[in-house]
Amino acid sequence: MNLTLKIWRQKNADTKGKLVDYSLSDVSPDMSFLEMLDVLNEQLINKGEEPVAFDHDCREGICGMCSLYINGEAHGPDRGVTTCQLHMRMFKDGDTIYIEPFRAKAFPVIKDLIVDRSSFDRIQHAGGFISVNTSGNTIDANAIPVNKEDADDAFAAATCIGCGACVASCKNSSAMLFVGAKVSQFALLPQGKVEATDRVLNMVKQMDEEGFGNCTNTGACEVECPKGISLENIARMNQEYLKAALKG
Repeated sequence: MNLTLKIWRQKNADTKGKLVDYSLSDVSPDMSFLEMLDVLNEQLINKGEEPVAFDHDCREGICGMCSLYINGEAHGPDRGVTTCQLHMRMFKDGDTIYIEPFRAKAFPVIKDLIVDRSSFDRIQHAGGFISVNTSGNTIDANAIPVNKEDADDAFAAATCIGCGACVASCKNSSAMLFVGAKVSQFALLPQGKVEATDRVLNMVKQMDEEGFGNCTNTGACEVECPKGISLENIARMNQEYLKAALKG
């Protein structure tokens, strides 16, 4: 395949960026999207030009670092995949592909296609954990009965990889699907009940301080999420928040 790539180039968060055109030929449909970018960068390096900076690690759809905004969609035109799992067979010969970083106030650009998503880490630090007594009085988690439906829902929420596709696809740059998933995975289990009140209040407060917007109720976040995190988690977070606010 022969492709025209329009890639966002930006030195850092303080400089103005722009789309730059690149032509790439003989692209195999069996390549992954990141392998295609690797080929482009190899050509740029051989010509003495600066390669395109993009983030990646596992390339197995686990870490979420590879997040890119492709042709107006988080992670591109496929569904249930991260960018590294997207293959070039989803495109046609002669296509023009727009490649941009995730855009949100809380995700400032580091360089080119790489954004700083440490705001997600700070939300996690605010309450996405449980405190366990490790003085020798701990109870085996498997000894605590958990309803099968609750266990399944908690596990489904825990599959969130924090890639930020929910934020990128939301017109308000809302992080409520991410926060809802992180609240839900503990709210559904007995181990998470002890700190439930502080957890949801602290995580929502941190989310607001980071500059994320409110939920739009359009469902775009669920559609673009590579792990299919359900909107039910936002409803659960709102329920947990209301209960915590009334207690406080």
